Amino acid sequence: MERATLRVSAFDIPTSSPESDGTSAWNSTVLVTVEIERSGTTGFGYTYANASTALFVKEHLAAIALDADPMSPPAAYAAMERAVRNLGREGVAATAISAIDAALWDLKAKILEMPLVTLLGALRTAVDAYGSGGFTSYSPSELARQMSEWRRAGFSRVKMKIGRAEDTAGRVRIAREAIGREVELFVDANGAYDANEALAVAGAIASQDVAWFEEPVTSDDLDGLRFVRERAPRGMRIAAGEYGYRARYFDRMLAAGAVDTLQADASRCGITGFLAASAMCDARGIPLSAHCAPSLHTHVACAAATVVHVEHFHDHDRIERMLMDGASVPLNGKLVPDSSVRGMGLTLKRGDAEKFRKFDARISLEGSRS
Repeated sequence: MERATLRVSAFDIPTSSPESDGTSAWNSTVLVTVEIERSGTTGFGYTYANASTALFVKEHLAAIALDADPMSPPAAYAAMERAVRNLGREGVAATAISAIDAALWDLKAKILEMPLVTLLGALRTAVDAYGSGGFTSYSPSELARQMSEWRRAGFSRVKMKIGRAEDTAGRVRIAREAIGREVELFVDANGAYDANEALAVAGAIASQDVAWFEEPVTSDDLDGLRFVRERAPRGMRIAAGEYGYRARYFDRMLAAGAVDTLQADASRCGITGFLAASAMCDARGIPLSAHCAPSLHTHVACAAATVVHVEHFHDHDRIERMLMDGASVPLNGKLVPDSSVRGMGLTLKRGDAEKFRKFDARISLEGSRS
């Protein structure tokens, strides 16, 4: 009889300084990890959520994950979706499913002794990344310093937050001066405006050659997104989709003509859902951008046909380098999957993470599928 073990943990890591965007403020980030061991091989997955996600894994999904065929992650994904029918598919349930889904894909690639990108089918050897942070809590000098650091590191795109009661146009100008005219500048309002306000902001910052306006209105307002997209200054792409927890969400957003670029986040929709989003974009000729969690996206982004770049988010980059061996490190603004590893090549530095631990549980199952 094979013995399968799942370990789920949650770690609450303080930010490097207080942070905020257009609609929220925070001072810590919670990393939830899942490790699934089968016959001496361990698959590793993770998400960014809340410690309650780890408890959800333990109470509602662990048995499904342990009994799953490690060669068929999409089948386990579908089984977990069915299991949460009466609990709600989005939010906590979705992030729990996503962490397990990543661990199962990692496990499959390790069993087959190949990198995840090889298992999925590599389309490119590297993927562009963009530096992301520029929080509304930053002073003008802090904003300029971070933007300049990314430019010097070789990023060809950077993103900043907007949407608070501030001199938005002035802050965007500071960022543009810090990066020069050769680096693309993105802004993200996190849904802070209504459609008319967003159009006014778009007009006020257009002179700074802003190439991307993310969530000018809440991503729940597809009509508002389309309204802004149809009237935005020429060359300013409208993006949204990071809160897509399942394929149907992406389908509705694309069908509504709400975005120029779709975003998807494998820490919320799973690697399985991310691949589905890419296929939907391919069918409609829309580019896909990977949201946050750069180390989670490095392999899948190099295998998904429509991906144009990965968000190298300040908080997640910091956490992944601190707490994971094998974390992705950009090289001249690109993320390159390691062809010498099995799976994603990520391992939790549990000793370093221990001081941040908020939850930890092990679940075992005898006689699971071989």
